[in-house]
Amino acid sequence: MKNPESSRLLILTSHLTAHKPASIMASEKEAALSAVPSDSPTIFDKIINKEIPANVVYEDDKVLAFRDISPQAPTHILIIPKVKDGLTGISKAEKKHCEILGLLLYTAKLVAKQEGLETGFRLVINDGPDG
Repeated sequence: MKNPESSRLLILTSHLTAHKPASIMASEKEAALSAVPSDSPTIFDKIINKEIPANVVYEDDKVLAFRDISPQAPTHILIIPKVKDGLTGISKAEKKHCEILGLLLYTAKLVAKQEGLETGFRLVINDGPDG
């Protein structure tokens, strides 16, 4: 069984555009800190569209979960919505986003069980450049 203190699942509720190429990003945190909302395709859009490979651990018609390429913990998984619908961060959430936000949390529970994290895990939500 994995150490729950060193495991985390990450929910990204946004699709962000990084200023630096993804290949030189040190981590998901650096990517989030240097990102700005945009309507242009992002690295996350490209992962969803299978244009960029990812180690997918869960997928359905609304949500995609995949391993971070620069993990900050033994279990570091990003969970993102497949459709933006104006949801570019928690600060932009509207009532119409309640279903997908709940589904992201439920997916975290499913993935945690799949990963053997029965004793606990951490969820992190980054929002905006200072998140």
